[in-house]
Amino acid sequence: MSLFEISLPRSVAKALRLPIRSPRRQQIRVLKKLLKKARFTEFGQQYRFDEILLSNHPVKKFRDLVPTFNYNTIYEHWWHRTLEGKRDVCWPGKVKYFALSSGTSEASSKYIPVTTDLMKGNRIVMLKQLLTLRNYTNFPVRSIGKGWFLISGSTDLQKGPGYYAGDLSGITTKRLPFWFTPFYKPGKKISRHKDWNRKLDEIVEKAPDWDISFIIGVPAWIQMVMERIIERYNLNTIHDIWPNLTLFVHGGVSFEPYKKGFEKLLGKPLIYIETYLASEGFLAYQDSQSTQSMRLVTNEHIFFEFVPFNDENFDAEGNMTDQPQALMINEVEEGKDYAILISTSAGAWRYLIGDTIRFTNKERAEIIITGRTKHFLSLVGEHLSVDNMTRAIQMVSDEMNVSIPEFTVAGVSHNASFSHDWFVGSNDVIDADLLCKKIDANLQALNDDYAVERKSELIDMSVNVFPEQKFIDFMRRHGKVGGQHKFPRVLKGKMYEDWKEFIASENG
Repeated sequence: MSLFEISLPRSVAKALRLPIRSPRRQQIRVLKKLLKKARFTEFGQQYRFDEILLSNHPVKKFRDLVPTFNYNTIYEHWWHRTLEGKRDVCWPGKVKYFALSSGTSEASSKYIPVTTDLMKGNRIVMLKQLLTLRNYTNFPVRSIGKGWFLISGSTDLQKGPGYYAGDLSGITTKRLPFWFTPFYKPGKKISRHKDWNRKLDEIVEKAPDWDISFIIGVPAWIQMVMERIIERYNLNTIHDIWPNLTLFVHGGVSFEPYKKGFEKLLGKPLIYIETYLASEGFLAYQDSQSTQSMRLVTNEHIFFEFVPFNDENFDAEGNMTDQPQALMINEVEEGKDYAILISTSAGAWRYLIGDTIRFTNKERAEIIITGRTKHFLSLVGEHLSVDNMTRAIQMVSDEMNVSIPEFTVAGVSHNASFSHDWFVGSNDVIDADLLCKKIDANLQALNDDYAVERKSELIDMSVNVFPEQKFIDFMRRHGKVGGQHKFPRVLKGKMYEDWKEFIASENG
């Protein structure tokens, strides 16, 4: 009898805190747990956590007493002291690990605290997600005992004065439980490599020795690895070398643009599962093949607030106002976009994570990621989201029967007029003019504001088509290879200038 064919003992269910209450009640319990644990920290003392805990309306009191933060403000006022080795700043104890994250647009690295409590919560959520595999039809349970392939950041972490820093995936891999070691590939020795090319070479050489059933990672890098293995051993598909490959767990970016090219590498269909694992914590995961949405983790280690993504709460550059409207999970509406504030067991408090989401099922707390607060285009009021762009690319890929795994867009001003410049990555032969017309038509069908502005101030758009490798080379030049790194869907500021310089130098 398998793990999925038996009912969990009550003690196990309780230990895993499996859902038994409404998301609202779960969230209030999580907030109180976080406040209680952190009430004697410097942050907890300054913002009167004890007073919040004694309140009859703790959520309202929490909002009244604790301001909102983005990375720059919380680092400037609080987190820099944890990096200097000070204890009990925003969370009890000393922070020994920091996840290095620059998102997809920032030039300098961010140091995100990663505590033992956060990693424990993440592991519990991972186990919960594993238990949901019983919801997937035709899932071979025996696959669990075979190889799990994960491309992570280097586990040879950067050492600071009293701390270690690196990709969250590298930190997580370094601290894998001992019982998981026999299943984990490519193994600890290869995972230590900081040189991405050396790591890839050794993975390709070792690939025939592994019986892989699970693959976990960002689509672009996983696809690259599979292509190199297929080329190295002159295979038709990846299933020729890994016949038991069954499941692909992905996250960080929409999988749809990659799907057509990805599936050309397969000998049989895979089960796809989306996760929302950020440097700040494990926020959500897909728990059934009957939905394309992910379920928020409402009963573990993260308290969520939702800020309507509109002109009242955000300026034209995607910066949040000082006193935004923040809603609890029971106050949101389906079909509207929200930015997320999180409070976590790593000392993030009312922290703007930078992503925007949309509820597809409020009762089940199911969401989709629609973009980032700063990764949208609204030069003249077109309000074009990453979700709009991704769907337009998916539609045109189907219409033209081409694979477009990479794309990015920049908004450009020309005196009193404006345009969108698209840069598309594909290895297929594509008529750029036809592609431009089809993307434009699809965007107008998807977004009324865009359609209106295309007839007035948004006078033009252009599409440039490059090989996929050019996008990878740009990321490599900026030291963003493997692990959690993905190409930004919207280019602004210095990143756009760097991209233009890169394109010019390559073409020159």
